[in-house]
Amino acid sequence: MIVGRAEEIRQLKRAYASEYSEFVAVYGRRRIGKTFLIRECFKDCFTFQYTGVWNISNKEQLEEFYQNLIRQGLSTEAKPPKSWFEAFHLLEDLIIASRQEKKIIFLDELPWMDAPNSRFIPAFEHFWNGWASARKDILLIICGSATSWIINKIFRNKGGLYNRVTYRIRLNQFSLAECEEFVKSYGLGFNRNMILEGYMVMGGVPYYWSKLDASKSIGQNINNLFLKENGMLRDEFNFIYATIFNRPEKYLKVVEALAGKKSGLTRDEIIKNSKLESNGQLSGILEDLIECGFVRKYCHTDKRLRDAIYQLVDCYTLFYYKFVKAAHAVDEEYWVRLMRTPTYNTWCGLSFERVCLLHTRQIKVALGISGIMANIFSWHTKGNDYHPGVQIDLLIDRADNVISVCEMKYAPDGYEMTSKAYDNFKTKMSVLGRYMPAKKFISPALITSNEVKRNMYSDEIYDKVTGDQLFQP
Repeated sequence: MIVGRAEEIRQLKRAYASEYSEFVAVYGRRRIGKTFLIRECFKDCFTFQYTGVWNISNKEQLEEFYQNLIRQGLSTEAKPPKSWFEAFHLLEDLIIASRQEKKIIFLDELPWMDAPNSRFIPAFEHFWNGWASARKDILLIICGSATSWIINKIFRNKGGLYNRVTYRIRLNQFSLAECEEFVKSYGLGFNRNMILEGYMVMGGVPYYWSKLDASKSIGQNINNLFLKENGMLRDEFNFIYATIFNRPEKYLKVVEALAGKKSGLTRDEIIKNSKLESNGQLSGILEDLIECGFVRKYCHTDKRLRDAIYQLVDCYTLFYYKFVKAAHAVDEEYWVRLMRTPTYNTWCGLSFERVCLLHTRQIKVALGISGIMANIFSWHTKGNDYHPGVQIDLLIDRADNVISVCEMKYAPDGYEMTSKAYDNFKTKMSVLGRYMPAKKFISPALITSNEVKRNMYSDEIYDKVTGDQLFQP
């Protein structure tokens, strides 16, 4: 059963129905469900499908490719290929012999097929440009875990594959609504508070949610999967970055630098904190992290593009740096004990903010401004002789000259605004007003994980968004 992905399925079906041959690239971070989506969408209609094998020689890869061709209909009289050019000629023979009206060719883990000095890319280019694209009956679908390879070798290709992909389908993580649908489809009896708690750790990565045990609480699942020494996902961090990015060391330096600053860093600050050089390679690293959904980029209203902020928004990565990396002597009650600590409470607040940043569309709908164009960003300024330093984690700068200043609070038992919290909120808006154009009207908004308990302070804030509204589709 496929949960969500309606738009992605629509695009795949449209490519299938085309009167021309189409080249589809499905990409996104590892564990996001790329292979599952393609196989569920087309079931047993593939003319040929092959999954590249990781970390084997080019000779071994060619042999595996050949054996799959034989199993899927190529004549046993065909000789094993000695190069990728010969391998793709054999694939052409298989396609020509097929009686299917539309020939679906699915090459999964394509980056793993590109061994050093294999000349895979020129052969792949020749297959598509010199043969397949000239026909009208081929649907070529590629994907792979090494997302940076797809981006750099296919999308940014400066040779024969330049601008050849006809459909780019980027798979994002599930929203809270889709996670709720997923939980129900798996028969997991978790309520919305539990789903939100799980999302703050795992984000909307389907693979992680599929590993939850219905007989255990969310807390127990987190403990057993991510924190215990023998947990199925204990080593997920190193595995995921190593498979997504070729030579991940520099990517990890950037991620670690960003993990230490919740509001994000400028490019210059990243260079300083990560000790990396300022060059085109760093630009590529940042772009790859954005494309994979680990990082977001935003600009303040009063800043230029070169002063853009890069912010780490991947829930699992933030959870790893806060808890998994330093976890030791983990037993069945480890996570439960952590839940009683100030460190946990601080993390919950920060993680809930990340969840909100991933659901800004739902927030706009709840505020009644979904039809108004807006820029969404964080904002901060240092203190001086005239005002204190302030940090605002979510601003919605609207085209109708209103700026919604969003205060985000994680409160499982409901949020009650205190006099101190209200005064702090007013100070933030007052300081912000000093830096915004006079034509802008600053409006407060309160976003909470559960209900807001009414009192004289909360009644002063008209716009409120609750956790239930974050669960809207």
